[in-house]
Amino acid sequence: MTVADLVIDGFGRVQEVVHEAVDGLTEDQLAGRLDADANSIAWLVWHLTRVQDDHIADLAGTPQVWTEQGWHERFGLPFRPGATGYGHRSKDVAAVRAEAKLLTGYHDAVHDSTVAWLGSLREDRLDDVVDEAWDPPVTLGVRLVSILSDDLQHAGQAAFIRGVLERR
Repeated sequence: MTVADLVIDGFGRVQEVVHEAVDGLTEDQLAGRLDADANSIAWLVWHLTRVQDDHIADLAGTPQVWTEQGWHERFGLPFRPGATGYGHRSKDVAAVRAEAKLLTGYHDAVHDSTVAWLGSLREDRLDDVVDEAWDPPVTLGVRLVSILSDDLQHAGQAAFIRGVLERR
């Protein structure tokens, strides 16, 4: 197994949890919140996918799937196209409403793009510095783990919310 294979497996697990959290729910269920300021499943899945799309596109030097494939138009959200959810307030979370197929369709498109790029990743690039704004500077390998960690946390949160909503 290569490092690329390992990271691809990790992103595959994110994809599995996203589908488990989303599939079969209505748009209202996906937008449901545990309290007035909590994140919804729809927002969490949109956000984790936007962050993965944004960060992987930056690392790969490619356009984001969100804009390149017209997903920002299909979602029709009231945010600028570059928004990823960082800094969103409660009203912004409430604005993310989408059907399950739209959420998983976008996630799957980003997953495919991620896997295609990772398949060509050379292990000797993992120590390349990709962000000097931090101390110590962030390497490609650290950034990949960061993206994967963030995605897994948000996917788990979405799965937890689904479980709570189904028990109500």
